[in-house]
Formats: sequence, C-alpha cells, structure tokens
Amino acid sequence: MAGKVALGLLIPFLGTVLGSGCVYFMKHRLSRNVQRALTGFASGVMVAASIWSLIVPAMEMSRGMGRLAFLPSVIGFLVGIAFLLLLDKVTPHIHMNAVKSEGPKSRVQRATMMVLAVTLHNIPEGMTLGIVYAGLLAGAPGVTAGRALALSLGIAIQNFPEGAIISMPLHAEGMNRNKSFFYGALTGAVEPLGALLMIFFANFFLPVMPYFLAFAAGAMLYVVVEELIPEMSEGEHSDIGVIMFAIGFALMMALDVALG
Repeated sequence: MAGKVALGLLIPFLGTVLGSGCVYFMKHRLSRNVQRALTGFASGVMVAASIWSLIVPAMEMSRGMGRLAFLPSVIGFLVGIAFLLLLDKVTPHIHMNAVKSEGPKSRVQRATMMVLAVTLHNIPEGMTLGIVYAGLLAGAPGVTAGRALALSLGIAIQNFPEGAIISMPLHAEGMNRNKSFFYGALTGAVEPLGALLMIFFANFFLPVMPYFLAFAAGAMLYVVVEELIPEMSEGEHSDIGVIMFAIGFALMMALDVALG
C-alpha cells in the first residue's frame, strides 16, 4: 500500500515536470487560443475532481447524520473558499497575461510572482491528494484505491499544460530554458509536500474527513472561478476554452467512475 501511495503522490508532480519540459521543444510563447484550450481543460478536470473525488465521498461519509448530512460538506466547502481567499490576499502574485500584481505590494520580480501564482493554486491540489490518500490508508468509507488513482491521474493531466503555461512564458520573457524548466517544475513540488503533510496528520483528519474533503473541493473551485475561468475567457471571444472544459470534465468523470 505504501508503494501505491508514494506513486499516487508523485504522478501529479511528474505531470508538471513533463509539461515544463515543453520549453526545450517549443520555441515560441503559446498562442492565446492554445492557452485558452489548456486553461479550459485544466478547469474541467479540477471541477470534476472536486465533485466526484471530494464532495461525493464527503456526502457518502455523512449519511449517518440524516437530514443534516449536508452540513460537513457545506461547512468544509465554505472554509476552503475562505482559506484560498486569505492566501490570495496575503501572497504577492501575478496572473498570466496580467499587468498588475495582486496581494501585498512587493518588489519581487514578475517571473517570481508568476511562479507564486501557480504555486498558490497548487496548494489545494496537494492538500486534496493528501486528504484522499490519508482516507485510503485509514480505510475511510467512500475512498477507494481506484478513486485515489483517478484523482492522481486527473491532477497530473491538468498539471501538464500548467507546467507548459508557466515555463514557456518565462523563457519568452528572457529567462534561459534550464531556469524556466526549473521554475515550472518547482510549482508542482508543493503538491507532494502538501500531500505528505496531510497524510502525517491522518489520525487527526479521519474523524472529520468529510469536512476536509469538502474543504479541498472549495479550495480547488476557488482557483477555477477566481483564476482559470477568467484567463480562459479574457480577450476576443472564443469557444475553445468551453469545449476543452467539457472534455476535461468528461475525462475526469470517466476516470473516477471507471477506476473507482
């Protein structure tokens, strides 16, 4: 079981590394439509993962509460949103294609703030992995090895374009390929580290697992609504982002059901 957990935690990081490696094979910045497509796809994967791998299991675990079974999911979800909102306010960062940075005023370079922006929204993904695998190790109802693997694969799939989206613009702005690759891959390192932290406190999480699953869902959906969807939709109108959102959602949903 330990080997399966270790593999499950590393798969998403591998997705980021492979995506960041695109900087060695592609010469130019990604076109706007390609960025829209990749961002839309990532959004679809994250929304589906939030529902099928997090909120649904949280609801299943709370069935014993009868009519109040919704409470853990609602409370956890709202706290997850609030947590990411707080991180967004206290961490200086800048979003893709943006001119003005967000968060506290800082003299940090633009490249560093771009990395911080992606790292910021990788935090809930790492927490999500850790919470799900902690539930798997503890034998929590509704959390299966197949469902955990589906989540790992889904996050890895959406991490691949994410790695490319961060490393290639860094190179286009003058950073050398090796450094661009390093920073792109670095954004994904927070995921296995965050997951290990969650697993370490597994005994604490088990009694309140529904709350933490919903918390992770809220944090992930905050990233989708606050960052990914606006990036997907900005500028000249295009349907490519919506189409890729649907593909990403359907793929993650299929993975969860097929492997769960």
